[in-house]
Amino acid sequence: MKQFPTDMKSAFPYAVESIGLLSDKLVVVVGDIGHSALQGFANEYPNRYYNLGILEPTLVSVCAGLSKEGYIPLGHTIAPFIAERSLEQIKLDFCYHSLPGNLITVGSAFDYSTLGCTHHCYTDLALLSSYPNTEACYPSSPNELVSLLAQRYDSTKLTYYRMSRASHGVNFAEVSFGKNILVKAGEDITLLASGPQLKTALELSSLLESQGLTADVLYCHTYKPFDVASLTESVAKTGRLFVIEEHIYSGGLSSTALLAAVKAVPSLRFDCHCIPDLFIRKYGKYSEICEGLGFSSTSLYSKVVSLIR
Repeated sequence: MKQFPTDMKSAFPYAVESIGLLSDKLVVVVGDIGHSALQGFANEYPNRYYNLGILEPTLVSVCAGLSKEGYIPLGHTIAPFIAERSLEQIKLDFCYHSLPGNLITVGSAFDYSTLGCTHHCYTDLALLSSYPNTEACYPSSPNELVSLLAQRYDSTKLTYYRMSRASHGVNFAEVSFGKNILVKAGEDITLLASGPQLKTALELSSLLESQGLTADVLYCHTYKPFDVASLTESVAKTGRLFVIEEHIYSGGLSSTALLAAVKAVPSLRFDCHCIPDLFIRKYGKYSEICEGLGFSSTSLYSKVVSLIR
């Protein structure tokens, strides 16, 4: 087995090869990407690796067929080509028949920042979570991806993994599917973050501390099922919730968290920072798109302070 990965690029093949050792039922189906990264799995298990080419709806249907025959499919390609282009196949071939399987995408939100609208995907978690018999997660560090895939590859549901190319940089000792992680404890506000934006939330909490304010920093890697208990425990203490996520508001973490939190604390003070209800039309580096959309601690600071005061 290879050395444990330190970046997201090497985490994916490591996770897939690890599961390949655990189950001879695992079949990997790719949409003409990841050949080099998955060469180790392809060489070791040539009868369990297939490249279908750029045929994403067919990829989803083939994975559903493999599942129907008792195999554990793992379909992989770029996020919008599965979550948006192949949505009907997900709905009818997988969900309608309550079939289990795994869909792992790359290029979450605007990871492919220079390739424009065809390669952006910031609706995926809402789309996949809206169907019965699905679960969805957003691993954004190597140990999360390896751990979550090991925990759910043989789930009884269709599991969607939104794999981020960027990482938040925190190396969690323990990750449990469906359980948020309290990264930092505070009293004045709950900062709930997903994906690489955990880094922004931690920087924001440091800025607040410089002004004598403290925050619970709660990290969500599993969108469905959402961990209501940890959120309600936190907002019952702070009375304020601010969510940061690289996804549209509708059907995302913000709307899910608001619904759960306001039931626990009717007087809750709430705000969020999501991708606006607009197409991203600018090109540039991932960091430049983040900055342009206000995903930075300095951009969000005054918004959070006004929510506290």
